[in-house]
Parts: sequence; structure tokens; C-alpha cells
Amino acid sequence: MAKDDYTIRSIHRGFSVLQAINRSGSMRLMDISKSTQLPYPTVSRIVETLVELGMVERESSGRRYRPTALVQTLSAGYQEEHALVSCARPHIVKLCNKVGWPITITTRVGNRMMVRDSTHRLTTLTFNNYAPGYTLPLLECSVGKVYLAFCGEEERISIISSLEKLDDKVDQMAKLLLRDDDVLLDDIRTKGYAYHAYNQHTENPGKTSSLAVPVFLDGKLAGGLGLIFFSSSMSVAEAAEKYVDEMRETAELIGKSGSSS
Repeated sequence: MAKDDYTIRSIHRGFSVLQAINRSGSMRLMDISKSTQLPYPTVSRIVETLVELGMVERESSGRRYRPTALVQTLSAGYQEEHALVSCARPHIVKLCNKVGWPITITTRVGNRMMVRDSTHRLTTLTFNNYAPGYTLPLLECSVGKVYLAFCGEEERISIISSLEKLDDKVDQMAKLLLRDDDVLLDDIRTKGYAYHAYNQHTENPGKTSSLAVPVFLDGKLAGGLGLIFFSSSMSVAEAAEKYVDEMRETAELIGKSGSSS
């Protein structure tokens, strides 16, 4: 079944535009079009609708749009992972200060990984600030791969089954992960970490790479701890040799802190 057969494309596009504006804080229509990969006329109509709904407002310059406080009502019923974020914060700040690169804490939301906390604002070694709420396709980021490798079998089968229904290139990766020998996931479990080179789903496609290790709370997988570095600064192998051990130690400390939360 094609994706459009069971989803409403206009709603999908509307949320994509709103998420893009909300992530950036302020955007021009052309930038929204590039970020969402939607035609300019479509973006213009969606933004005008969001303005009418009160979710977005035009800045005084007349060229940029920003979210309003009404956007917060969309999360009114959601219960945040307070335990993970609160116990992880001091540890990821310490790791960031030590290695220099930004550190993230992410959890799974459907077929995507969502940033719950990050240290991008604490370092100059970053192109952009990825604030809580930023999401990445699960199989297009290191934290998503490490999550898939270390989650329970039932959850993993459910995730992959859902990914196979998506009408894009993620399908091929999902099918690869379903192979009997399960090479990729077994390799991640053996090494204890995952990587993703030349990340495409960022504000600067291809300019960063990342490493990730799993984070457990009370013996259960809670999410992933990621480290993002400039692709031009070193290879993935070099980054892994330098940082994975410290990332594992940080993840363990988070787990110990969270066990009493």
C-alpha cells in the first residue's frame, strides 16, 4: 500500500512546515521550502493557514515567520521523560566540556529519534543548535541505529515492520536489517556503539558525523547518547577510538543516576 493511501498528505505537509519553523525559531518562506523540500507556493499557503490559526506570526520585517505561544498547546497532554533528562544533564555537560563536541540525549518517538536534551549551546564546535524536539529518521542517525540494536525483539520487529511501510529509501535499510544474519545490528551489539557518517538529515547535510551508545535506566533501554563531530575533522574510526569509551562511561553514570529517580 502506498503511503498516500492511508495518510492525509496535506496534514503531513502542514506539520512538516510547523516543525521546521518551530525548530529554527524564525524562517523565511524560501528557507522553509528548502528545509521541508516542499514547493514554495505550497509552503506559502500552509504558512498563511498557520498564521490564520494563530500558530505562526509574521515578524515586523515582513520576511520571516516565527511560532507563537499557541504552539505549546500541542504538547499539553504529553508527559516528558523527566527522569532521563534530569539525571543525564550534568553528565552530558561534563562530557561536552571534556571532549568539546556537542552531546545529545535522544529517545524514540514512532519511527524517529527525538532530541530530549543537548549541549549544542555550550560549545562552538557545532554548525547549529539542535534543541529538544528536533527529530531524525530512526535509520538515518547513529542514535536510531543503536536504539534498534539494543531494544527488545518485540519492539524491534514492530519498528522494522512499520518502517517497511514507508514509501521512501528507508524501506531498503529496513529490509537489510531483516536479513537472517542480522549483520549490522549484531555488529553494533558487539562493538557497543553505532555510527552514522556524513549525516544528511541536519541543517548542514553531510558536514557532520556521529557516534551513539545506548542508555539504560533500571535495566531497560531508555534512549541513546550521541556525540556529533565535523566530518572533516576525523574519520569515524578515529572518533570511535577517541570517544566511545568515555561515552560508555557517561551512559553508565546516567543509568546509575536514573536508577534512584
